[in-house]
Amino acid sequence: MNILVCIKQVPDTTEIKINPETNTLMREGVPSIVNTFDAFALEAAARIKDKAPDTKIVVVSMGPEQAKAALKECLAIAADKAYLVSDRVFGGSDTLATSYILSNAIRKIEELEGKFDAIFCGKQAIDGDTAQVGPEIAEHLDYPQVTYALEAEVDGNRLKVLKEGQDGNMVIGIKFPCVVTFTKPSFDPRYPTIKRKMAANRAEIPTLTSADFPDIDAARIGLKGSPTHVKRSFVPEKKKGGIKIKEETNEESAVKLAQLLSDAHVI
Repeated sequence: MNILVCIKQVPDTTEIKINPETNTLMREGVPSIVNTFDAFALEAAARIKDKAPDTKIVVVSMGPEQAKAALKECLAIAADKAYLVSDRVFGGSDTLATSYILSNAIRKIEELEGKFDAIFCGKQAIDGDTAQVGPEIAEHLDYPQVTYALEAEVDGNRLKVLKEGQDGNMVIGIKFPCVVTFTKPSFDPRYPTIKRKMAANRAEIPTLTSADFPDIDAARIGLKGSPTHVKRSFVPEKKKGGIKIKEETNEESAVKLAQLLSDAHVI
């Protein structure tokens, strides 16, 4: 079994900053973490490997050089190999451009690691919440897909997936090769061991650039190749503290409240 897990390093949602010129997220100087749902996808792959130790898990991430920290975290948990996809011409890519770049990267990595039986992704990234990249990768590769998966296990020549549904969970069988996106299961992802963490810190992670994809269409990548344009992005203002009204009597408190609402032009 050969599994690829797509990983995204995302900014800590409590420290988000927006570039006022490009309306994109500023990542430099902002604490970053492994996308939560991608961690669930990695755990699903690790559970398959628990039952079949010869399973190989490869992780890939598209992002700046600092994304290697997230990949090393995945190596410390369960992954066997890791690749970073990074190039300035990829910057500003929307979900369609990102999925197109990743599909090209997957084909290149398969030349090095062998054909992947399954590609696992988180259902969405917590910094964008679009839930589009995984399904779009499936379309680019022409693979069958299952979304909102909770668990997955190998069942002969197919993958048996427990999928979250509106009216309850369901079990779906999907043939290889396939794409599966994962949501939060009933269990938490495992922690890295000291031994694996030390090995991950020493690991050399190859970087794939646009030069590794000679057939990629330059008109479909980066800001210029992205059909989605963000008009405005902003960090919501924190709510200010309220005013506690406590007069001598309930009637006086009501009068005070009415006056404040009137001054604020609410009533």
